[in-house]
Amino acid sequence: MKTATDIIRLVACESDRAILFHSASGKDSIALVDLMHPYFREIVCVYMYIVKDLRHINRYLNYAQNKYTKARFVQVPHYTLGADIKNGYLGMRQNPNQRQYSLADITDKVRERTGIEWCFFGFKQSDGLNRRLMLRQYEQQAICRKTMKCYPLSTYKNADVLEYIRRQGLITPLKYGKGQSADTDINDVNYLLWLRQNYPDDLQKVFQTYPYAERFLFEYDYKQKSLST
Repeated sequence: MKTATDIIRLVACESDRAILFHSASGKDSIALVDLMHPYFREIVCVYMYIVKDLRHINRYLNYAQNKYTKARFVQVPHYTLGADIKNGYLGMRQNPNQRQYSLADITDKVRERTGIEWCFFGFKQSDGLNRRLMLRQYEQQAICRKTMKCYPLSTYKNADVLEYIRRQGLITPLKYGKGQSADTDINDVNYLLWLRQNYPDDLQKVFQTYPYAERFLFEYDYKQKSLST
């Protein structure tokens, strides 16, 4: 079985530029940009935001931009954001005419903007059954030449990725609460609690975008108060 570096080298033989969909604070993205950096002349890292310009996310973006001279970051709306706006989800300002884009649509737009064909993602077979079935059908279980998409971490476990980060002395991935690091999840009370304790200014930005999300904290606080009485 080839390593992530082996997979990256195979693609780098065909192109000296690559697109990486980068979650900023997630372990897979932190590891991937470090693994890819020696082999490409340019890496365009695409960060998809739910709430734009959060300070705790910018910390990770600034870290990567300063550390990797051949990487540059672009920020685009997350593909779920269009549906949220169209439906006025959690009290956000509604626009019934909002266009919705899939991850494939966003990938095509970034390709068109940059002129780069090969795209890298942090998907792993250990993420779930659907990922496992998808990735196992590709070359080396990681390369889809038809779509020009690459998944170097396909055969890795979470522990493997974390060990690589520790060994390389990279920035520690975020963990909201006791779970694994994850993307911004407005519905996750652990995420909101973590923001309240560590980045209250970011929490207010979340509430400005999704006003009704505040009820998740209200209900949590009410439940905790009831349990203590």
